[in-house]
Amino acid sequence: MICNNISIRENKLYFAGIDTTKLAEKYGTPLYLMDEEKIREKCRIYTGAMSKYFGEKGCVIYAGKAASFKRIYEIMQEENMGIDVVSVGEIYSATVAGYPLENAYFHGNNKTDYDVEFAIKNKVGYFVVDNREELEVIDRYAFANNIKQKVILRLTPGIDTHTYEAVNTGKVDSKFGTAIETGQAREMVAYALTFHNIELCGFHCHIGSQVFDSDTFFRGSEIMIDFISSMKDEFGFVTKILDLGGGYGVPYVESDPTIDIDDNIRQVADVIKSKCNKLGLELPKIIMEPGRSIVADAGMTLYTVGTVKKITGYKNYVSVDGGMTDNPRFALYGSQYTLYVANRAEEENNFKCSVVGRCCESGDIIQEDVMLPEPTRGDVLAVCTTGAYNYSMASNYNRIPRPPVVMLNNGEDYIAVNRETIEDIISLDV
Repeated sequence: MICNNISIRENKLYFAGIDTTKLAEKYGTPLYLMDEEKIREKCRIYTGAMSKYFGEKGCVIYAGKAASFKRIYEIMQEENMGIDVVSVGEIYSATVAGYPLENAYFHGNNKTDYDVEFAIKNKVGYFVVDNREELEVIDRYAFANNIKQKVILRLTPGIDTHTYEAVNTGKVDSKFGTAIETGQAREMVAYALTFHNIELCGFHCHIGSQVFDSDTFFRGSEIMIDFISSMKDEFGFVTKILDLGGGYGVPYVESDPTIDIDDNIRQVADVIKSKCNKLGLELPKIIMEPGRSIVADAGMTLYTVGTVKKITGYKNYVSVDGGMTDNPRFALYGSQYTLYVANRAEEENNFKCSVVGRCCESGDIIQEDVMLPEPTRGDVLAVCTTGAYNYSMASNYNRIPRPPVVMLNNGEDYIAVNRETIEDIISLDV
């Protein structure tokens, strides 16, 4: 099993200790499941490790883009997690959930004037600033609201993580951040220090996603601390915050490695502390912002099998009642998953097939060339590790309603997000 919250009993697949076939019967499919206990466990691993190795200087913020809905923000508040937000929609969701926004960090490479004004009026704690224009807009609205807005600058340290190109964000050639290598980051610091209604607090970098070791964090940290030292020497600017972003990977299939988060954070802490000591710098507040590694393996999606198409001499297709509308990650990245026939979980995997969705799109694929017990119409198909970037990327392509999110906790299940209806889809039409 790729995760300890998955088990098989009497030929049925269990998730978070609950029979998935009964959940499919109760709520219908497609169905997103989220294991609340697993989410809390991951939060505590991160907060415990950051506290252990950085003391009061350690901070963890949840990258809400991975899975954003009201209940998630309630859990993050209860677990003493900060949050990062990337839109007014995420800010508003957190606000309605009662999350204290002074612990929120607002990301985004192209914040509109409306975004900036909304965030300032809602008292978002920090802006993670990508560019000069954003500094100017923040200063204007901060002045209008008679505040001094805290910001950290997003920088690109020029690190290639050898991960999916679409989620590799630490390179110089990226839409995100300002490059250190070109000298533009130094210019951004100089510019940020000229504003009266902005308080520059530090720097942010994000190397990429699905990183399975800490080597890139070591390299990124050393580059960032060298930059911090040079900014102190040149401008007398003392960095209060260094945000290293997120990016640790999770296993989607058996061949993927498993990350020891505690040990990896220990290693990163050793590198940072050694580098700061060498340069005579006070250790800044160190932030990590996990998203995927908090929620990915806390998720599972259930489908009902419709048709099984066998093309003699070619391949087999198993169609389900969802698809790229609720999981676009294969279409985007060719992402790998582990699948089960939930109601026949102990049977031999002797049927090679591609699992595809119901959308009118040839690229509507969940997974290519997987081995399963030969499915039949009405079987429940489970796709594991769908807690990150599945619900949050879901769409209404073909006007298909999005599935509900059902939370599982201590053997109980409850709805966190209702199933969308066809009436919901048309509600904005005029």
